[in-house]
Amino acid sequence: MTLSTMSAIPKKSLMLLSGRYHPELAEEVAKYLDIAVTPQSAYAFANGEIFVRFEESVRGCDAFVVQAHAAPINDSIMEQLIMVDALKRASAKRITVVMPFWGYSRQDKKHRGREPISARLIADMFKVAGANRIMTVDLHTSQI
Repeated sequence: MTLSTMSAIPKKSLMLLSGRYHPELAEEVAKYLDIAVTPQSAYAFANGEIFVRFEESVRGCDAFVVQAHAAPINDSIMEQLIMVDALKRASAKRITVVMPFWGYSRQDKKHRGREPISARLIADMFKVAGANRIMTVDLHTSQI
């Protein structure tokens, strides 16, 4: 690929990415927005580790990562975290996490001593991974 052909490739400003848990949701959103879901490779190694690679450049784009936090919930959350990290390392301009259900939202406060606030941990992990915004529909409570 030469420099002249690279400049002829149109750059996408909005990219929609889908996790493997409920890709139908991302397809419906893409159809509504009249865009395509960005192609990617995602699979689990034999030991259960998750691998993700985007098949197109995401540099400078506004990326939306759609993932349902469904069973197995830890795998779906980890996959979305890995996708966010990959986007950050590939220089996406802004990353929005779209999770219709906020995993661990029932653990939004301590009821007794020595208990975690796991809902907050989920938010912190996405922030550290590189997310700029989080969109959700079903919050267990408004304090999240």
